[in-house]
Amino acid sequence: MVLDFSLSIAVTVPLLSFLLSFFSILWLIKIKADWVLDQPNERSLHLTPVSRIGGLGLFFGVIVSWLCFSVAIPDSILMGIGLLMVISLADDVRRVPVWCRLMVHAAVAISFSIAFLSDAYGWGLVIFAAMTVIWMSNLYNFMDGSDGLAGGMTVIGFGIYGWLAYAAGNNDFAAINFSLAAAALAFLIHNFHPARIFMGDVGSIPLGYLAVVIGVLGWLDHLWSLWVPVLIFSPFIADATVTLMKRLFQGKRIWQAHREHYYQRMVQSGLGHRGTALVAYGLMLATGASAVWVNAQDVVLQIRIVAVWGCAYLVLMIISDRSQKTPPGRG
Repeated sequence: MVLDFSLSIAVTVPLLSFLLSFFSILWLIKIKADWVLDQPNERSLHLTPVSRIGGLGLFFGVIVSWLCFSVAIPDSILMGIGLLMVISLADDVRRVPVWCRLMVHAAVAISFSIAFLSDAYGWGLVIFAAMTVIWMSNLYNFMDGSDGLAGGMTVIGFGIYGWLAYAAGNNDFAAINFSLAAAALAFLIHNFHPARIFMGDVGSIPLGYLAVVIGVLGWLDHLWSLWVPVLIFSPFIADATVTLMKRLFQGKRIWQAHREHYYQRMVQSGLGHRGTALVAYGLMLATGASAVWVNAQDVVLQIRIVAVWGCAYLVLMIISDRSQKTPPGRG
């Protein structure tokens, strides 16, 4: 270790991550150059220019805390985070063609899948895992469109990862996750409505990548089943996946910015950013709690719980779609 404190690594690493992220984001907020500002347009949910590079501060705290305490995270994953941050920051500052971004996403995803799954598992799982990494990376970005939403998912999602690792006695893996949750909490303080800074692609893309990567690593280390990460991040997975499929069937450009996600419709319905975030937090905590409980159950019950949540999402989406179609003053 570079630093050696008497406090547990599962406590000290997240504390350092929180402090570094909080103050670095505070500094980033003061940068008012045009190249860092997200200008509102017809698809935006914000009305004034806001900095869109908060993810830089978030990951500054995380990576520095990891390096200071030499936490056991593979170098290949650190490289993957770095590559995703570079291409994503370039896209935040100066638009990068979709094909170019996807090539980098695919290279990082395939590298991870081959490195950690190819020796013990078939190529079918390797390909599926790579596609999942690509989708989750972009999914997280799609869901980062309302104040406090992606930050809250990160705090809760990686916080639950950390708790499960800590309960299993893996303090180092717990520290990795708690530091991500702590940095996200520092970001959330600045991002809760009215947001003073946005996460941007530089934050959301690597976080989506890590949601899958850490989920798979925890599974390989027998800390949880593969259904646990699905349950934890199901609020994002359900909204983004269903919205994308609907747009695909309607012949729309699936990569084009829009305001058709269910969370965006909640904001526009009058619930607002704060109300939408608080409702989402309740849902995230509920799915996270069910993931913690179901981790100790047999696989059949795990699948049943995932199916129950899937049905619940479907019912809520149908109600939302029908209410949107109801003419004003009727129904």
